[in-house]
Amino acid sequence: MHRALKRCTALVFGSLLLAPSLTHAQAQAKAAAPLVEFENMTWPEVKAALAAGKTTALFYTGGTEQRGPQNINGGHNYMAKATVRELAIRLGNAIAMPVLAYTPNNASAQLPGTIGLTPELLSAMLERMSEEAIKTGFKHVVLMGDHGGGQPNAYKSVAEKLEAKYAPQGVHVFYADSIYAPRQAAFDEWLAKNGYPTGGHASLIDTSELLYLCADVCVRKELVATALGDPVQAPGAARDPNAARVNNGITGDARRSTAELGKRMFELKMEFGVRQIQRLIPPTGK
Repeated sequence: MHRALKRCTALVFGSLLLAPSLTHAQAQAKAAAPLVEFENMTWPEVKAALAAGKTTALFYTGGTEQRGPQNINGGHNYMAKATVRELAIRLGNAIAMPVLAYTPNNASAQLPGTIGLTPELLSAMLERMSEEAIKTGFKHVVLMGDHGGGQPNAYKSVAEKLEAKYAPQGVHVFYADSIYAPRQAAFDEWLAKNGYPTGGHASLIDTSELLYLCADVCVRKELVATALGDPVQAPGAARDPNAARVNNGITGDARRSTAELGKRMFELKMEFGVRQIQRLIPPTGK
């Protein structure tokens, strides 16, 4: 009994001795990571970053909506946070602004995972957020989104309105659209060429990206093998009202989703996003 107690005490003290080194290692890793997220910075750090030339504010919204049985409702927000942070790092002259978690959509009692805004509310919020960034000292504001419904028109109209207002002061507001629809079209083309099914909401595309970015939190992995939803409609085709519906939130087939495909999708986002933003705002920020 005495020997067992000594062994237990030794294990406890051994763990305590190890704890500081683990904490120190974690602190070192955290310190090595680029500090580019506005919400994780102090005001002196923001001020120093602006003075050092990081004068581009990147606004990338997410959304809270049902994403099929296999994906969490906040999947857009995980994708948005990872995307805007990585864009800021790769651009080198930008700060990732906080992600807006609500975008145009409508709640449903049948598929209860959605909390949405109207396009008018989104526009008002984007305008306010952009002008707050400008007051803070940013010289360029880039608006982007991870959810298609209602966003393109809201982003475009707000960017055009604020560009007209602030361009005479040397401040510019842009809507970067390449990272969403054009990038998605390019990935759909790659999927088709390589024998994968293309899809819409909560399909292989979304599920694969979530598997890559946050699998343990974002995806119920045991459900991926059965993640089949309504068939994808041909462009412009009307849905057959007599056809049976799955109506589980998935448009298409997510069963072959993998983290590897998700990484390919994420890198394509970076390629399209960085290229367009650097075209709008040269790396020098001029």
